[in-house]
Amino acid sequence: MLILATTGNYMAPFARDLGYDGQPFAWDEDRRAHLRAELDGWYALAYGLTRDELRYVLDPKDVMGADYPSETFRVLQKNEIAKHGEYRTRRLVLAAYDALVTGGMRPRTEGYR
Repeated sequence: MLILATTGNYMAPFARDLGYDGQPFAWDEDRRAHLRAELDGWYALAYGLTRDELRYVLDPKDVMGADYPSETFRVLQKNEIAKHGEYRTRRLVLAAYDALVTGGMRPRTEGYR
């Protein structure tokens, strides 16, 4: 996603190599969060993750229960709850995953596992 990488003039050569000759994209935190979530959802499907497996990757306690001893992305989750009142990344990634499935993409069933 060129929008995620091209936020300053120092990336202009990279952007030109990809056929983009415009101005750098403005840093928009909300837009960047949505674009990253779309990429995460796509990669989860490309690597064959089911929705529940993706939920586990994002937050094992969401699948296994609050007393489960493992956790992932603890600092991200803590910071997002403080800033947004929720673990926003989990919501956005799962919504992106669901949208891709609704659009016809399915988890890859052979290859990466």
